[in-house]
Formats: sequence, C-alpha cells, structure tokens
Amino acid sequence: MKIAIFTDTYAPEVNGVAKTLERLTAYLEKNNVEFRVFAPKKHNSDLFSKNIHGFTSLPFFIYKECRLAIPNMPLVKEELMDFQPDLIHVATPFNVGLCGLYYAKKLDIPIVGSYHTDFDKYLDYYNLQFLTKILWKYMGWFHRPLRKIFVPSMDTKQHLQRHGFTNLSIWPRGVDCSLFHMNFDKQVIKEKYDIKEKYILLYVGRISPEKDIMLLPKIHASLPDGIKDEVHWLIVGDGPDKKELEQVAPRNMSFAGFLSGGDLAHVYAAADLFVFPSATETFGNVVLESMAAGTPVVGTNAGGVKTIIQDNQTGVLCEEKNLEQFASAIVSLLAMDNKREIMGLEARNYALTQSWDAIFYNLLLEYEEAIQKDVETFYA
Repeated sequence: MKIAIFTDTYAPEVNGVAKTLERLTAYLEKNNVEFRVFAPKKHNSDLFSKNIHGFTSLPFFIYKECRLAIPNMPLVKEELMDFQPDLIHVATPFNVGLCGLYYAKKLDIPIVGSYHTDFDKYLDYYNLQFLTKILWKYMGWFHRPLRKIFVPSMDTKQHLQRHGFTNLSIWPRGVDCSLFHMNFDKQVIKEKYDIKEKYILLYVGRISPEKDIMLLPKIHASLPDGIKDEVHWLIVGDGPDKKELEQVAPRNMSFAGFLSGGDLAHVYAAADLFVFPSATETFGNVVLESMAAGTPVVGTNAGGVKTIIQDNQTGVLCEEKNLEQFASAIVSLLAMDNKREIMGLEARNYALTQSWDAIFYNLLLEYEEAIQKDVETFYA
C-alpha cells in the first residue's frame, strides 16, 4: 500500500491535527508502508525529506496553526506520477487539501479524508457567523467525492450527519501511556514554577477564543475564598488571547508557554485537576493525555470531550460556560482526596486501552476497504 497525505498543517506545528499526522507517518514508516506527505512548511523547518514535501506558507487568519500554502502543482503531479499512490488522504480542506482532491480526480486515485476541526463553531468566536452557510456549502462540496470521511468522535459524526454528510467512519485518537504516566515528582514542578499553594489546577491547549480560555479567571473568582488561596493555576500553551489572559489573571496563575515530551508529561502528572472549558473540540487530545497521567478532568459536556470522560468516574462534565458548575466540581474534588485518586486511577486505566498502534492498525484496514471499492467496481 502506498499513501499520499495532503494536509495544511504538519510538524513542527503544535496542534492536534499536526501531531496526529506526525504519529501516523511514524507508524507507517515503522510498518514499512510507503507514504508521501504534502504540507506547508515554515522557513525554519528542517523536518522535510524525500517523504515529506513542503510548500512556502503563511498562517491562516482564523486558525494560525493551519497554514495557507500555494502548492507547486507541476511538482506535485510529477511526484504523484512517480510515486503511484494507491490512495490519497486529504486531512484539511484548504489549499493543500484542494490540491490533493484535484489530483485524485485528475489521476483517478481513490481518495479518503479526515475531519478534525469544527470551523463552523469557530466562526462564532471570531464574529464571522455570516459565513456559516457558505462554509457548509463548501465543506459539503469538498467532502462529497471522498470514499470515507474519518471523524474523531461520535459527537462529530452526528454533527456532520445533520449536515448531510455520508460515508463517515470514526477514527479516534490514542495516547502514549509510556510517555504520559503517573510516576513523577510533584514537588519538582512546584519548585520549578514557584508554586506555594496546595493544589495545582492545569490547563493545556491553545490560548484562544474558541477554547473559552477567558472563563478560567471567572471560574477562579467563583471559587470560595478559602479555596482561592489554596489553588495555583498553571497555563500551558500560547495563542492570541495570552496577553489578555495575563492582564486579568489572578496572582496565583502562572504561564509555562509551550511544553512537550517529558516536560509536558510531568506537568500533567503533577496537577491535581485538569480544567478544560472548551466546547469546540472534535476530540480533545489533551484530555486523554491528562487521563493517562492519572489526573481527573473537569471538562465541558460538549463535543468530543464528553465522549472521552465518564462523568463522575474519570472526571466531571459541566454545562458549557457554567461557571458555578465548574467551580463546584473543582471544590468537590479537591475536598475528597480519595475520590480524586480513584478517579485518576480509572482515568489511567481507560487511557491504557487507547493505544495509537491499535488505532492506526484499524485505519489501515479502512484504507484497504476504500481501495477495494475500485476492485469491486471493476468486476461489477
């Protein structure tokens, strides 16, 4: 099997789509599956090789982790003619994804795609609601030729079905439980970030409107006075709302910037609770990472997050933007060390069942089914 992947975001970009595709290509390489990736690149990126073809790009104004590139069409055609892929996988619906769609049709190559981001929900946060109908019309046109559309959760599948999408298949996300685990020294993190308070409340993710990040100071303000002085908020990530958040942050809120690898794993394990107010997730990779580290999650009962968390077993689900529910869940869990510990163990046990290898193995089976449709049509 030979796979050509077209995406508008890839490593070293730091977002769920880029990291998932990076893991996928690592799996393909490990299992001797030939692949080519066509993706935007930054001027300082050195990750591109014979398998990964990069195009000069600029950040996308709504979602800067996705980059708008102008593919070198003759070069792409030449590479595809030489590589002769059995399947094209388009991971995003922008310029590079369009390039993949074009050549799949032109060269008669079977094509599948993956849906990662609910851009319609993002429009509300950027005052662009007037584009909603245009967006869905375009998304329907883009995805209609795909033999399979991979979505990360049942919630996303139902969301797309309501908009008339078909050929949907769930492709969930996994977690590396050898990297994210419970065996870290909490005191090291407290000393590193000069945390004097008893409890650490953690957020990991993009600091941007669609994550409802500005709810965190309001949640803190909703906590009882006694608890306010016992918690320290640790914010990991970066984004357009960082300066605004810093301006309204309580004194006991620290900003760690981007973290990865062992540094990120250590922070997850050191936290007492992971607080994640976003209601726009199609999956919620950071939620699963926190659970793998044995840290219960207080999250929103919406999107992909609600399909990961078992309410009152591996975390607590709250109504979207409901400050009182978030504050109440935090107070309740911090008051019960034993319950919080049991939740953390249950969360870890669930994460152990979500291995990347099993998820990618199933994806390859889905690829084979999509390719097989050509054979069925030929013999029909």
